[in-house]
Amino acid sequence: MGTTSATPHDTGSGPDEDRDGRGGRPGRIARSPLGWMTAGMAGVGLVSALTATGPGPVPVLGAAAAVAVYWWVMRRVARRPTPEIARSGAGREALLGGGIGLGFILVSALLITAFGGYSFSWAGDGFLSVVRTAVVVQVGAAVTEELLFRGLALQALEQLWGSRAAVVITSLFFGVAHLGAQGASLWSGLAIAVEAGVLLGAAFLWRRSIWFVVGLHFAWNTTEQLLGIPVSGHTPEGLFTVDVHGSALLTGGAFGLEASVVPVLIGVALVVPMLVLARRNGRVRARRDARR
Repeated sequence: MGTTSATPHDTGSGPDEDRDGRGGRPGRIARSPLGWMTAGMAGVGLVSALTATGPGPVPVLGAAAAVAVYWWVMRRVARRPTPEIARSGAGREALLGGGIGLGFILVSALLITAFGGYSFSWAGDGFLSVVRTAVVVQVGAAVTEELLFRGLALQALEQLWGSRAAVVITSLFFGVAHLGAQGASLWSGLAIAVEAGVLLGAAFLWRRSIWFVVGLHFAWNTTEQLLGIPVSGHTPEGLFTVDVHGSALLTGGAFGLEASVVPVLIGVALVVPMLVLARRNGRVRARRDARR
């Protein structure tokens, strides 16, 4: 991220102009971690707001536009490389993350069912149309949310205060962001912060790939939706309908599986090896190294 400075007689720059002549003090603010994080979140957030609930392929097109906005902000504003969205190996990372996300939800749902919390019945609606709608909507959600929380917020805060603080802060905000959903409570917010925020943060540190966490996030949400389980309080059309029995601590109640204690415990069990592997691979930044 280094730049080549020019001598004063070459540029005639004033005291507020950057050494490379690009924007002075406003440019320095924009290139600071909080500056490019804010710019990126505004751009990606706007794309998401305009496309997330659009008809047909609009959410997928929105996801592609969000990646383009992210790339532009990182390369032109932050002036840093973007290996986290590299096309090379993207499919492999997405499939690996998707496998973990699929297993996470299936095992959680199976355990809740085994303890008498869920019973499923076939919904009887069109298979292809339900799957197509779920895939399109969840692609848009997974891509934009991961760009916002892991791509922008986590990496910016990591640069300021190190990896651990970045994961904690982004996880708390991820939980808070879900408090407005139907059936949400302080417990569901905490559960989301741990099982999703911390898990996805640890997953990003381990792989350093947006595609990995997008795959995990996408498979998680899509599997829930197709099983007919509410996704963070929302109950979109699925292949099954689910009847809920017993304690909300087991089933998650109206908020859905994510407010159950079962995925919280499984999520913690997944976080530990991910963080160990991230540290072993030198991908965890200490606070003292954050500004280097």
